[in-house]
Amino acid sequence: MARIGILTCSNATQDLGCSSASCLADLRKREGTFSDYPKDKPLDLVGIINCPGCPTLAGEDKLLQRIRALAEFRVEAIHFTYCIKTLCPFREKYRTALEKAFPEIKIVIGTHREHITPEEFRQRVGRLFAQPRKTMVDLLTIS
Repeated sequence: MARIGILTCSNATQDLGCSSASCLADLRKREGTFSDYPKDKPLDLVGIINCPGCPTLAGEDKLLQRIRALAEFRVEAIHFTYCIKTLCPFREKYRTALEKAFPEIKIVIGTHREHITPEEFRQRVGRLFAQPRKTMVDLLTIS
């Protein structure tokens, strides 16, 4: 059994209203980055945690505390969501910190299938903030 954790972007979940539905759907269907796991090995979602936000002096430490909670449940892989993959300027800093602190946990960048390019996603996020009546579903809807 592959024991998986998902790290979401707190800005996407709080400000954009993302429910991680696309990530969870592709986990269940074994699509996106979840297709890399052996078909005969069940996937066990151990937990979903939010990134503590863009880093301050304590940003890395806050992230490590959150991952430590998943590590206690013997998580084997942490998937950074598509939002983190596409939007986070600190993604590599966080990846490096996690790989150093938890060498036994595989860090996977991405979750669900990509329906639009990262550039288009970033443009849509920008428009979403300019027009607050839209939701995360509008961002992921294929035009």
